[in-house]
Amino acid sequence: MNKTMKRLLMVVVSAVLAATGVSAPAVAQPAGTGADGDIRARIAAVPGMRLLGERPGAPGQTVLDLAFRQPADHRHPGRGSFEQRMTLVHRSVEKPMVLYSSGYDLGSSPQRLSEPAELLDANQITTEQRFFGTSRPEGADWSTLTIRQAAADHHRLITALKQLYRGSWISTGGSKGGMAAVYHRRFYPTDVAGTVAYGAPDNTDDQDDSAYDARLEQLGTAACRDALKSAQRQALVRREAMTQRYERWAAEAKATFRTIGSADRAFELAVLRLPMMFWMHQPEGSCAAVPPADATDDALYAWVAEVTQLPVYTDQTLQAFTPYFHQLGTQLGYAHFAAPHLADLLRHPGVQDVRSYVPREIPLRFQAGAMADIDRWVRLHGTSLMFVNGENDIAVAEPFRLGKGTRDSFAFEVPEGNHHVSIGGLRPADGERARAALRRWAGERVGADAGAGDRLL
Repeated sequence: MNKTMKRLLMVVVSAVLAATGVSAPAVAQPAGTGADGDIRARIAAVPGMRLLGERPGAPGQTVLDLAFRQPADHRHPGRGSFEQRMTLVHRSVEKPMVLYSSGYDLGSSPQRLSEPAELLDANQITTEQRFFGTSRPEGADWSTLTIRQAAADHHRLITALKQLYRGSWISTGGSKGGMAAVYHRRFYPTDVAGTVAYGAPDNTDDQDDSAYDARLEQLGTAACRDALKSAQRQALVRREAMTQRYERWAAEAKATFRTIGSADRAFELAVLRLPMMFWMHQPEGSCAAVPPADATDDALYAWVAEVTQLPVYTDQTLQAFTPYFHQLGTQLGYAHFAAPHLADLLRHPGVQDVRSYVPREIPLRFQAGAMADIDRWVRLHGTSLMFVNGENDIAVAEPFRLGKGTRDSFAFEVPEGNHHVSIGGLRPADGERARAALRRWAGERVGADAGAGDRLL
């Protein structure tokens, strides 16, 4: 019996059973088949899409590694192209789709589902951003690494995949990924039904970092803040012992400091950034682990290395993150932290400048209006936006703020939260409002208490 006859017979049997009130027996379908057909073939048929491979997935999932052809410059599509890598977690073409980005490369677990995808039982497409990982145009014209070009990448991808996934689309990301999701909405506001941005800063003024300095003086207890300042001083008072250990580690790891200049410059920069890294990433209760003034050199160095993530400042790590620091130096902006308590111990003026992280041959010219434009759009025209921030997250010292023109949008705060927050960490009432809004954006029916005009200012 051929496939056509088998399909016809199943239709007839189902009709007979339905007429007698008996349900047809369930037929097990492998992931990616059934009502969706062969999802691999359907995805591969999307113009510009290339199937790279398949990963193991949870029951009911098909996980595909993909590459999507993008123009190197959306303003001039004829000037070359590149393949943007992504990973699709497919559940059903009938379910919502979540567009997720970390803001960097794909990472080691691109099939891991974001919180919105879990809450909505949705599909997810995880994207690598242009210039990160292998998603880089040949020749690398750095002038094409802009928030608008990256937004156009997502717009082309969504337009292509909406032919297959016609349900509601939600965008999301944390930190730089959340920022990228907001930037995409500014230029293509109707591409998705809603956006959830976690721990996403709004650096509207690169010339004034007073908000960050003021925030550092509010976080935690006075005793904890004093302990951090003491640890910073001790690290620089014992600079020789600290940098000897740093250089010894670098030699063993075959790591170098050509971009920043030396292990001494890198260590000083790390110490200046220590409070920011502490409040962003250390869990609640970590103040007790700050080394006292009489800690041994080994104990102090081990703690500083862990909190500041010292490998970040080597050429080998910076090479992968050069696109990130380029974006900071051209459009996103980056905070410099005042440290009057260290003034007598500092040796390298200007070491906090973004240029410290970027090779000299790559041009940096800051565009002061880029973030101001995003900020205005959020306050005057932003719709269906959700910002989830941590109470103790220094990264959002300048948070996105909703304005008189913002509609159907929310700003929530996770109590005692750092840079790693979730809707699940919100206060119960806030969490319910957040989930209700997310479900409504995804097309589900929810209670009237989360109506379209609901906002939190």
